[in-house]
Amino acid sequence: MEKPLYPSPYMRITQGYMTGTHEDSYAIDDALSDTGIDFIVAPFTGIIRKIYTGDANEVWLESSEPVIYPDGTVDYMTMMFAHDNDVSNLFVGKVINRGERFYEEGTKGNATGNHVHMECGRGKFTGSGWHLNSAGYWSINNGKNPTECLWIDDSITILNSNGYTFKKIEPEVVVPDTPAQDIPVEDEIPNVEEPVVTEEPTGTDDSDNSNTTNIDTSVDNTTEVVKPKLIFTCKSDDTYAIELKAGQKLYLE
Repeated sequence: MEKPLYPSPYMRITQGYMTGTHEDSYAIDDALSDTGIDFIVAPFTGIIRKIYTGDANEVWLESSEPVIYPDGTVDYMTMMFAHDNDVSNLFVGKVINRGERFYEEGTKGNATGNHVHMECGRGKFTGSGWHLNSAGYWSINNGKNPTECLWIDDSITILNSNGYTFKKIEPEVVVPDTPAQDIPVEDEIPNVEEPVVTEEPTGTDDSDNSNTTNIDTSVDNTTEVVKPKLIFTCKSDDTYAIELKAGQKLYLE
């Protein structure tokens, strides 16, 4: 869903709403970057609903879909622009994409110096698009304060906001994908030489291999004879405790 963006890369508001010829309306005049003629862009993706060339080349642009207003409203929006000197490139039913150049400031109609007159209206285009207000000026139907309709962002240079505060669209923070990391695996239990508890030989000669235990490690029908390591000699009958780690084995002789 789109957020209607202020329709110019420059903001230089020369006349605010509810004053002078804008009495009883939320119209504003913007002279943009300088005294020359600058372009206007579509604040949202919309369709041209009306062009009136009998006065100031007014053009009504209605949003194609509901939009998000800075005040939290979610609804269609219609905007009216005036004073472009030439609108021959436009026609009713033409679709204008958000950010696309489609209008220019000028002096067509009751205007002094190049500028664009613009008004925001909540909802879709209705009736003739405007009405004669209490001050005797033609104003867009369902007029709404532009600060409650239009957003700004870093692409817009504010030269004169006329004291108005427009809500800003903050740039989206893009968080890069975090590459998958290898999860450390607990250290494997090291090969620990297997402890063996044996009884001290008495009255025998070491040469008779009485302390030798045959451990079958058969691989391909071969047998390896391993002599266990003496780690403890029991001196008397009693109860003893031995702490073992996972994976260790204990041999008793």
